Amino acid sequence: MRFSAQFLDELRARLPVSEVVGRRVKLRKAGREWKGLSPFNKEKTPSFFVNDQKMAWFDFSSGKNGNIFDFVMQTEGVTFPEAVERLAAEAGMPLPKVSHEDEARDQRRRTLHDVAELAAKFFEATLASRAGARARGYLADRGIDPPTQVKFRLGYAPPDRFALKEHLGKEGVSVEDMVAVGLLIGGDDIPVPFDRFRDRVIFPIGDLRGRVIAFGGRTLEKDAQPKYLNSPETPLFHKGATLYNIANARAAAHQGAGVVAVEGYVDVIAMASAGFEATVAPLGTALTAEQLALTWKLAAEPVLCFDGDGAGRRAAYRAVDIALPLLKPGKSLKFAMLPDGNDPDDLVRSGGRDAVADLIGGARPLADVLWIRETEANPIDTPERRAALEQRLGEVTAAIGDETVRKYYRQDFSARLRSLLAPAGPPSRNATAAGRPWNQRGTGGSSWSKSQDRGGRFARRPQAPPLVSGSPYVVMSPQLAASSVHRGHRAVIPCREALILQTVLNHPWLLHDHLEDLSGIEFRHPDAEKLKFALIDIGAHDGDHDGPAMRAELIRRGFADQMVRTEKAITTASVWGARPEAGPEDVVMTWTQLIALHRQWHSLLRELKDAEQALGRETTESNYSWLQDVKARMSVLDGTEALIEGFGAASGRTAQTL
Repeated sequence: MRFSAQFLDELRARLPVSEVVGRRVKLRKAGREWKGLSPFNKEKTPSFFVNDQKMAWFDFSSGKNGNIFDFVMQTEGVTFPEAVERLAAEAGMPLPKVSHEDEARDQRRRTLHDVAELAAKFFEATLASRAGARARGYLADRGIDPPTQVKFRLGYAPPDRFALKEHLGKEGVSVEDMVAVGLLIGGDDIPVPFDRFRDRVIFPIGDLRGRVIAFGGRTLEKDAQPKYLNSPETPLFHKGATLYNIANARAAAHQGAGVVAVEGYVDVIAMASAGFEATVAPLGTALTAEQLALTWKLAAEPVLCFDGDGAGRRAAYRAVDIALPLLKPGKSLKFAMLPDGNDPDDLVRSGGRDAVADLIGGARPLADVLWIRETEANPIDTPERRAALEQRLGEVTAAIGDETVRKYYRQDFSARLRSLLAPAGPPSRNATAAGRPWNQRGTGGSSWSKSQDRGGRFARRPQAPPLVSGSPYVVMSPQLAASSVHRGHRAVIPCREALILQTVLNHPWLLHDHLEDLSGIEFRHPDAEKLKFALIDIGAHDGDHDGPAMRAELIRRGFADQMVRTEKAITTASVWGARPEAGPEDVVMTWTQLIALHRQWHSLLRELKDAEQALGRETTESNYSWLQDVKARMSVLDGTEALIEGFGAASGRTAQTL
């Protein structure tokens, strides 16, 4: 059913956002707004805000926001029409009347849904019967046990040309309806329509509500073609706008499961059986824009999983091209490449859940994959070829529809390009810009550098000998050499570590709800680490200190010098939320951002150390590329405390003007 803008506006006007949200979230008044604990993340300090004047809600812990319809869809896992129907019932608003044509069309669809359901039950019963013995054997060989068969409603279509047709005929279904659902093959040149699916294992395909709308069939004959057969386009089924297992995946994603897209039915079932319930698959075609939009309804950054061979890489690159015009702030993709010759089903069988988790954990962001594709395409050993690379990067980023996302992609690629073309030299003549191979970490992922060993890459001569540390010789970057990992007490406390400490020193009440955040992170500088443990100890045993009292207690314990070093290390004066005058809401937002940035930075530092050690052991093209890739990502992340500059409105901070 379609709803007019006038109807939706009236519904929004009748139902304040605070009323709709308040049924699930305990809200309390905070000035002109309402605030409460996020319904999407476990938290102790409110970061969820509702503004009735703007008719909107904002969740700073998850980055989600929207109106009353978005809230119902995301908290109850329903579609937009379902959300509108529920809210209209609550508001006492009758739904718009439909025309006779619309009513007839809806009734026709309901009839076809009933026919598809009858067919699914027939296939299920046949699989469980004596006639389905061979199909059950095939499923057992694929590791699909009876409970899983029932869960996914698997079935079997017998070889008889008229078995389903005769069964549905006895149920009163017309041949016309059977053809309309795609169950029979008919036409002007076919006088007697016959069953489309014969001697095949059947995989029912459902819509977002879980209603059967189509079928996929896998032949049991070795040489039969096609191996997989799907229903044709019907009033219920549009192949490019549907994903296998979408209803189960939506329910799992609603509970926090990560969304993964694989290539086939059996892969989905294997992944779900291994605990990855929010797994979907396209239906025998490359991923479409409509299917990408479906995955983004389930998760902000779904993982696309491809075979590790050349065809898999090409499929991943096609997905990149489809996604670029559709990217939005917070909406992107990650890519996981399987080991050569394996599919998800193989990986589950050989390595179990841990192998799959490792594969997904090592998935690369879309920006990395796009960079790899463009830098592996051609050599960059002449000025003209380097100019061509820069031009290609400009062209692909121009395809990004969202202006803000496009801006940050250009910044990211500019930083990578500067790092690639910097005068510091590679260890080998054939150094490449393609980035770390995907199988450098973990067990999953194929190497994306296989096609890059063609020589002729831009060779640079080092201007200075590399720093070395320990034995065997290990190359050490300036970032690592200057860090407190290497220099210990001689290093200045890193600004981000100092900002985290300053935030707690000025706002000790954070320790009530965020003590685990502080205890769960690692400070590289010894003085920062000592001060951190002192704060944790004070917070755990006496949580009633204000800022001055906290400082006095630390001085009493002998931490005066550490506090002075912390203050001196802070060069980013504009981080409002760390300062004493900031309000609680801005402090929490700043704290969350600082902790997230700190974890990202130290994850990159660990990876940098791994990359440099690998390069020290073996000066290969792929190891050098990995090192350059890590440095580029560190360059992008460095200094991002500026992202918190906008915080402060909630506690009365005046806007800065240039």
